[in-house]
Amino acid sequence: MTAHASQSRVSAWNIANALTVLRLLLVPVFAALLLRENGQDVLSRVWAFVIFLVASLTDRIDGELARRRGLVTDFGKIVDPIADKALIGTALVGLSLLDELPWWVTVLVLARELGITLLRLFVIRHGVIPASRGGKLKTLLQTVAIALYVLPLRGWLFLVAETVMAVAVVVTFLTGLDYVFRALRLRRTSDRARAKRAAKLCQDATIQQDGVR
Repeated sequence: MTAHASQSRVSAWNIANALTVLRLLLVPVFAALLLRENGQDVLSRVWAFVIFLVASLTDRIDGELARRRGLVTDFGKIVDPIADKALIGTALVGLSLLDELPWWVTVLVLARELGITLLRLFVIRHGVIPASRGGKLKTLLQTVAIALYVLPLRGWLFLVAETVMAVAVVVTFLTGLDYVFRALRLRRTSDRARAKRAAKLCQDATIQQDGVR
């Protein structure tokens, strides 16, 4: 039985996918709390922080559950990254709308996420680019930085938030470059690429033989 066939037998109605859907549903709640009274309501900001942490935690838990209990489904593969990007994207855009985070940071991070997603789709015929340690570090730094920004911090605590965000942006950029290099290497070294080169060599050899005759 193939992996795809086994995944097809797993019902989409499972705890892992339920957590993924919950994360997606928490996004508008988080946005409403963050933007309430133009971000000036302290209690709402604290609750937005709590909602963001809960939603981020479900991202880790649903993946672990899906792998350990064999609950990986096509639905989860599609919705999970959408929920992740919706949460991070909403947080970044919301903070920029409140003039608490420069727009260039939001644009850079979102462009990187969209670009890597498209890149993975572009090279899918050659294989899958697995998540790297750098990518996981990037996600952790982004989550911590955004969580700190969501809290109504002042003074040196806000400087801590800015520092973590700066590191997150650098790692985001560097890991984006790493994915580009890995995609180029995959296109050169995949079985599909080798088979294509072998076929081209055979074709060229045949043409040369016909020319000699």
